[in-house]
Amino acid sequence: MGRKILLVYPEIPATYWSFKYALPFIKYKTLMPPLGLITIAALLPRDYDVRLIDLNFQKLTGEDVASADMVFLSAMIVQKESFHQVVTLCNQHGTPVAAGGPYPTSSYRQIKGVSHFILNEGEVTLPRFIEDLEKGEAKHLYQDDAKPDITMTPPPRFDLLELGAYESMALQSSRGCPFNCEFCDIIEMFGRAPRYKTPAQFINEMNILYETGYRGSLFIVDDNFIGNKSKARELLEHVAAWQKERNYPYSLFTEASINLAQDEALIDLMVEAGLDTVFIGIETPITETLSLTQKQQNTRADILESVRTIQCKGIEVMGGFIVGFDSDPENIFDLQIDFIQKAGIPLAMIGTMVALPNTQLHRRLEREGRILGETDGNNTHSMELNFVPRMPREKLMEGYKRVISTIYEPRNYFERCKTLLKIIPGNANSHGSISTRHIKALFLSLIRQTVSSYGLDYLRFLAWTLAHNPRQFPLAVNLAVKGYHFFKMTGDILTAEQISAYMKTSLERLEEEYENRYSDPEKIRPVAVRLHARRLMRSMRRVYRRLNPELKAYLKDAYYEFRLKCETIACYWSQKAAIDDESMMETS
Repeated sequence: MGRKILLVYPEIPATYWSFKYALPFIKYKTLMPPLGLITIAALLPRDYDVRLIDLNFQKLTGEDVASADMVFLSAMIVQKESFHQVVTLCNQHGTPVAAGGPYPTSSYRQIKGVSHFILNEGEVTLPRFIEDLEKGEAKHLYQDDAKPDITMTPPPRFDLLELGAYESMALQSSRGCPFNCEFCDIIEMFGRAPRYKTPAQFINEMNILYETGYRGSLFIVDDNFIGNKSKARELLEHVAAWQKERNYPYSLFTEASINLAQDEALIDLMVEAGLDTVFIGIETPITETLSLTQKQQNTRADILESVRTIQCKGIEVMGGFIVGFDSDPENIFDLQIDFIQKAGIPLAMIGTMVALPNTQLHRRLEREGRILGETDGNNTHSMELNFVPRMPREKLMEGYKRVISTIYEPRNYFERCKTLLKIIPGNANSHGSISTRHIKALFLSLIRQTVSSYGLDYLRFLAWTLAHNPRQFPLAVNLAVKGYHFFKMTGDILTAEQISAYMKTSLERLEEEYENRYSDPEKIRPVAVRLHARRLMRSMRRVYRRLNPELKAYLKDAYYEFRLKCETIACYWSQKAAIDDESMMETS
């Protein structure tokens, strides 16, 4: 038996992308498996004993770590807090850590406690590490910008997964994107020349997944599925034939660029292959901004009409949107709201601009002296910018909050759903069957959402669907359940911001007293300031304890910083009061 390797996938915090509040409706524990880690597992020597723990629904114990010869970690930037917690646990138990993935690749110089960094694409760097490890000569850093031939990549190790825990499975058919968007890190990591697996190779992976017994949603995780349209078309022909032979066991979704709308035959082929949803980075309706950020592909046709073309074929469009571009006009927030509503994009992922490491944007802002620090990678749930925007920060944040509170106001959300259902054909997405899990989701939705604050809007939407597009009723229920998540998530974001603002304002007032900013310092009463600080601590503790776990996690750092500062101020004024009392006694 070879080495014991423990693969650990760090926790992804609750965000719009996590669908955390929607998953309980369909009894899944988390959204998607760590495709990168189970692909790495397939690259390891066969005699290695490999186990996976996914922290998005499983617990990691000291015993797990201590029993392994080495822990392999892979993480995106948004997972970095959980990543560091795992590293700390491994260090405590003396288990070496090997780390790779987007976060270590971009930030390995700042990461402590990792024994070996295996960066860039694993097909290139992992074999070198394993060879040195077996010789007892493993180095600290393995790094190579070479782009591997992914036709040689082995199938993922689906046998390591608890399949029933995941809402969707994942496969990859290509890496890279031909475009040159300034803010994108994909082209930095994987290049601008898309590399594809062969159709036979991809179909083999579908067969392996099929043999596990898994049926349902399957995400093709490509950076841009149509980066090479001829390759995508060839693959889709094979996938369509495979799906038809098995009565469409999988509903597919993927990511693509907006120029998909210019090739209706390709859209038809995607529908034939069972693809029912596509995520598109729309970013902004402002043509000038798209040009300045080098997203030229979004300027070659009317974006709204392009979205309509895809929807009319039977594919739901999820859209990515950004505020915070240098060229955003004063009314960008109204323009974003108006576009999202008109386009009938229920799942609109709108966030603030993030300057990701190793991107053209980050390098430009660094030259301009506008970078403030690292980002947590979460642009839809964070009110902190890692750069100085052109628009005043307060105005940008207030505008962003107005956008999300408007588009995820239930009535507006259901209006977008109705717009989509007016466009999408009644016979679209008719592949596959309704499972008992879907029926249970409907009943749970009716129980929870009917009695909610938006219950009337919810029931009107379902009734409207039955009257106008009854064959798409399953899609309507799906959208309603996802709406539940978005409404809750938006509420969390706005609540977190209110609490953060309250803590900030309270501290400013305390610090004003603490720094003796009154015109007459003699009027400051140490005991009163001390009591004020402690009342604030108690009040904030009560508020924090009542928060849901997601909000607690999000506000944890700010809350403990607030407590520390309050305690520091209270201690200072307690000591000052004692010194003053002692001085008075000596004087008397």
